[in-house]
Amino acid sequence: MSHLYLVPGPIGNLGDITYRAVETLQLVDVILCEDTRTSSVLLKHYGIQKTLWSYHLHNEHKVLDQLIAQLQSGKKIALLSDAGTPGISDPGFLLVRACKQQGIPVTCLPGATAFVPALVQSGIPCNNFIFEGFIPLKKGRQTFFQGLVDEKRTVVIYESPHRLLKTLTELQTYIGDERLVAVCRELSKMFEETKVATLPELIPYFEQKGVKGEIVIVIAGK
Repeated sequence: MSHLYLVPGPIGNLGDITYRAVETLQLVDVILCEDTRTSSVLLKHYGIQKTLWSYHLHNEHKVLDQLIAQLQSGKKIALLSDAGTPGISDPGFLLVRACKQQGIPVTCLPGATAFVPALVQSGIPCNNFIFEGFIPLKKGRQTFFQGLVDEKRTVVIYESPHRLLKTLTELQTYIGDERLVAVCRELSKMFEETKVATLPELIPYFEQKGVKGEIVIVIAGK
């Protein structure tokens, strides 16, 4: 019977995938991958041999009708993210919405999502927070930072290593020097690091240290 499964991939450590996720990947007919090379490493590690189809930001509109047709024909399909949960700053929303519109069952498995461990281990209040994903590069960027000035909730964003210092400097311009900010990188990997400090401390630290790996930034509310 047709079914779409959203399967979270490990955010670094291959051991972070769940038993249920492995079982699901073994039972489906096709696995959709952001990057088949990345997914192949995970699948080989767990002895899973399946048909892999490429599904990413640049083709998700183009292949949508084809995927719905395959599901309607009775196929079981898994959408596997390179890292984390599909749909969270990754492709997935369009396919899920189309499945819901067509009455195709959808199941999202629990699993890895980078912002959750970053938020919890930051020591910044996590009882009330907002997740913004990747912030705008140009249009809407200033508006985003202005919104932080009076934001009382903790804010979580994703950032790339080459933009980290630019973002921290802009944050300082808008929210000042007092609030705590956590920079979490390489989560679940060998060189995992969470640095929690004020911006006057964080900026020189990362200027001197340099940065590698994907980053989660946790910003204390006002």
